[in-house]
Amino acid sequence: MNLKDKHVIVAGGSSGIGLGVAKASLEAGASVTLVGRSPQKLAAATAQLGVTHGVRTFAADLTEEEQARRLFEECPPAHHVVVTTVEAYYEPVRQLELARARRTLDSKLLVALHVAKYARLESQGSLLFTGGIAAVRPGPGGSVVAAANGALESLVRALALELAPVRVNLLSPGWVDTPVWDSFGEGVKQQRFEQHVRRLPVGRVGIPADIAHAALFLMGNGFTTGEVLHVDGGHRLV
Repeated sequence: MNLKDKHVIVAGGSSGIGLGVAKASLEAGASVTLVGRSPQKLAAATAQLGVTHGVRTFAADLTEEEQARRLFEECPPAHHVVVTTVEAYYEPVRQLELARARRTLDSKLLVALHVAKYARLESQGSLLFTGGIAAVRPGPGGSVVAAANGALESLVRALALELAPVRVNLLSPGWVDTPVWDSFGEGVKQQRFEQHVRRLPVGRVGIPADIAHAALFLMGNGFTTGEVLHVDGGHRLV
């Protein structure tokens, strides 16, 4: 998939799926701007990519409208903007801390609205947001995450009409082996992955490259908009 001479902004690009999308975009010929809240993590991500040109970084919290506006004012216009940001908290609804629930909702929905409002895109450009399997297969303690992902799917369809001819799509990953799982501890992570793998038709959990490949398709296919692309190893079926 050819992104030669294209500029891709990846919000949430300092780790996990976002970093995978950035790597794949570079390999497809694009220049990339990594966006994240931590300058230190952005620097580490740039080093991990192992390139000396074609990569910019921009430190910003896109839940803050002024910082989102500044990002798109100060960065060169993009051909594609990919948003993988999330701050997900899983809590039983009766013990829910509303401040953390708002942070989860903001990291998905408010960020998407800010990006849609301020992104300056070149012709035939696209916005690509990231939802998740919780929208269709929620679990106990995941009501806020499920609500955020479900609402994002509806928002993408509305934005595809309102922002046309800019294309707007959504990736919906399943379980992906990213650094977010490291907080569970290696033993817990391994146990959960092994249990999950036994259920999945593909027999494995995802890796960031799986999601990045799908992202390249949605950036490159000019006849796809308002779409939710599930990349979940068959999780919706089991």
